Amino acid sequence: MKAIFPQHDDSFAGQAMLPPQSLKARKGRGAVSNLQGRYEVHGREGFDDGWSAPDEEGEEAASAWKTQVSDEQARTILSRNTSPDLPFGVSLNPYRGCEHGCIYCFARPTHSYLGLSPGLDFESRIFAKVNAPELLRRELAKPSYVAEPIALGVNTDAYQPCERERQLTRRVLEVLHECDHPVGLITKSSLIERDIDLLAPMAARHLASVAITLTTLDPAISRTLEPRAAAPARRLRTIRSLTDAGIPVGVSIAPIIPFVTEPEIEQLLEAVRDAGAINAHYVVLRLPWEVNPLFQQWLEAHFPERSQRVMNRVREMRGGKDYDSSFGARMHGEGVWADLIRQRFEKAVHRLGLHGKGGRFRQLDSTQFRRPLVVPTMGVKGKGGNAGQLDLF
Repeated sequence: MKAIFPQHDDSFAGQAMLPPQSLKARKGRGAVSNLQGRYEVHGREGFDDGWSAPDEEGEEAASAWKTQVSDEQARTILSRNTSPDLPFGVSLNPYRGCEHGCIYCFARPTHSYLGLSPGLDFESRIFAKVNAPELLRRELAKPSYVAEPIALGVNTDAYQPCERERQLTRRVLEVLHECDHPVGLITKSSLIERDIDLLAPMAARHLASVAITLTTLDPAISRTLEPRAAAPARRLRTIRSLTDAGIPVGVSIAPIIPFVTEPEIEQLLEAVRDAGAINAHYVVLRLPWEVNPLFQQWLEAHFPERSQRVMNRVREMRGGKDYDSSFGARMHGEGVWADLIRQRFEKAVHRLGLHGKGGRFRQLDSTQFRRPLVVPTMGVKGKGGNAGQLDLF
């Protein structure tokens, strides 16, 4: 079976689109399939041999996609980039995979590196970097380390559900708080309110800022688009809670999906202004690698009557392709429709006063940084005689 969508430099050509009749949404999950990653050598195709009863199939499916969180010992914890499209150069992600299940997530293809699917595996097979706080301490303690704002939770949400138990994000924040290190967070989760006790005093010293991602105000759309993220109304309350605590909050209207979330641009911006946000930016829908067939499957499952219109508009903004990864164009697109979205967004932002205080990372202060007094030893006996004990630096 051949793919039914145009290919391009960053598309995933190895996975066929499922026929419409086989597309079935799963409650609480964004992806409707577990398509194989682009590095898989052998193809797999499901086949009903008639031996399973319908209820048995449902039980097996529910069991197969129950969330599993595995411990991972990471070798490094800080990622660096030189992309002109990003406002930060250093990021930290405590988790791989994300249970929020956002179908549009640009990080989905990274599960292919693990031999797992960017589809249902990405949102049900989560890896927790349990040594993240210790690795961060070691990094900050290096004499060569130069402080600059760290973006926390960029690839996958640092406040996804398993953070309630694992608390890796909080422990990372405790290290940054101790070292007066600037941090910028982005999340869809109300769990960030738990850490106001750390973020508020940091924000008062220009060491912390937060961005809340809001895609739609329609709970029905949100429930399928980003099924395990906080509801839109709850995110608005989170903006208000953080703002009232003195933490500057920006909003990422992302992604803007033609004919799905795009009609809400002005309404979204008015809602976040009323909730206390001070600035906003946007990103149009991006479909790199396996995200492309996964998103098109989601469209066929949830919006079959408008799926072709959506993809036609996407291609108009991408030079006739499903995706264009060129710097300067990948975030906002090009052409008439991309320009109309830009104009609508900019006019609303200026009308509502959401263009103040500049970029959230540029407002953070790196001059207050001080190296940690305590760093973990790695395989060396500490003062108590136990390997890995904390020693004074």
